[in-house]
Amino acid sequence: MVERVALFVTCLGDTVQPQVGQATVAVLERLGIEVEFPREQTCCGQLHFNAGYPEEARALARRFVEVFRPYGVVVTPSGSCASHVRVHYPGLLGADAGEVPGRVLELSELLVGRLGVEDVGAAWEGGAVAYHPTCHSLRLLRLGDAPERLLRAVRGLTLVELPDAHECCGFGGTFAVKNAAVSSAMLADKIACVEASGAVAVCACDSSCLLHIGGGLERRGSRVRAIHLAEVLARAG
Repeated sequence: MVERVALFVTCLGDTVQPQVGQATVAVLERLGIEVEFPREQTCCGQLHFNAGYPEEARALARRFVEVFRPYGVVVTPSGSCASHVRVHYPGLLGADAGEVPGRVLELSELLVGRLGVEDVGAAWEGGAVAYHPTCHSLRLLRLGDAPERLLRAVRGLTLVELPDAHECCGFGGTFAVKNAAVSSAMLADKIACVEASGAVAVCACDSSCLLHIGGGLERRGSRVRAIHLAEVLARAG
């Protein structure tokens, strides 16, 4: 039984989308779970690692382990950050990583996999929703259908199929900057699929991908909006 968790809010959650962290807390507290927010937390180092700066990434990994070592469970609303900690920290830190990487769970992992909960008491009146499985959550965390099971349990929500759902949206961190033309082409394909689904909202487990997709939708003048899974689940019924 999980009674207390620590929230790793991520850099994007802290600086750009604080509502996602707030929504995560709202969902967990509704289920009777105490959420603590260690204020000493910083970046997990994923950006530095992916950009080819392993020493900087290692320093941030040590910091992360130090801050979150006291907690039995660490939850984050980010599949990409969770996968970086779980997959790469053992290589960066060796034995110094300890048990911390294995304690880090993405939100849907905690809810469905650890708590065995699918219905979190959420309700939705915003129309049909499509789910985009982000690359890290799909290929590294292997979340499977956990996010979709949570969405199907939301009262009033119709989950529609997203064509070519498993294709990348083109973000990939600095990939979108260094390979802008390819990234833009991939984004155009993803947006076409989102609009073809008939959904009025596209949902995912990563703010980074949602910012990329949401920006493309906005520039296109689309009626479809991008929303994080935690924000959907936080809407109480």
